[in-house]
Amino acid sequence: MCRMVELHQAVLAKNDAGAQELRAELAGRNCAAVNLLSSPGSGKTALLEAELALAGERGVPVAALTADLATENDALRLARSGMPVKQVLTDGLCHLEASMLRGHLVGWLPADTRLLFVENVGNLVCPASYDLGESLRVALASVTEGEDKPLKYPTAFGLANLVVVTKTDLAEAAEFDREGFLANVERVNPGVEVLFTSARTGQGRGELLERALAVLAGGPVHRPVLACAPGHTHGDGHTHGDGHEHGHGHEHGHGHDHGHEHEHTAAGRP
Repeated sequence: MCRMVELHQAVLAKNDAGAQELRAELAGRNCAAVNLLSSPGSGKTALLEAELALAGERGVPVAALTADLATENDALRLARSGMPVKQVLTDGLCHLEASMLRGHLVGWLPADTRLLFVENVGNLVCPASYDLGESLRVALASVTEGEDKPLKYPTAFGLANLVVVTKTDLAEAAEFDREGFLANVERVNPGVEVLFTSARTGQGRGELLERALAVLAGGPVHRPVLACAPGHTHGDGHTHGDGHEHGHGHEHGHGHDHGHEHEHTAAGRP
């Protein structure tokens, strides 16, 4: 007689364990990671370039790792800030994982780095499910993407510690409904702070840097518990190491490493 035994294990348990270890390692060297998630073309590279340049002006040692399926375009742009930058090419993988990030930091991340900005692959689906050991998770959306973006991607926006709206200089032309967007964010992530920025006009410049430095200093950070949009459910109640919960409707069976790295290091930094 055969007996079927069903085993339940968190799909992302291995990743979460690695993320916890990386978070502890970074904390031990007085460094915090900031994970930036958005759709392609949201303007996160332009925003990050401005924040890195400002950090340089203020003498704050920061670094950036940017992930894409192909090209080094974003790393070349970010390197103009004068900060250490590394490009990771994921060979088609649509997201970063904690083990991948950890591997790319070995031997590269300068010892004095206080903030590590991680520009995740442009995608609001898979990256939302992976804890990278960050202390601050940021979801971005441009005004051109519509005010319903948080409802369409409730996991990405629902698990964010901070939401950033970009390209506000185009808000009038795009007929962006600011109050509608804020209401939709509140539905999936009650109480989360929303920043409004424009790389072109300089609106909000430095606010992301300030929030990240506050987290590094041990200040309070919004800890979300995912509130699903109407008609949207999550199934497995998976819990990340930073205290918030969410569910997954799909599995990722790979546990292998991906990515080619290309370093763009600024003069004057080790």
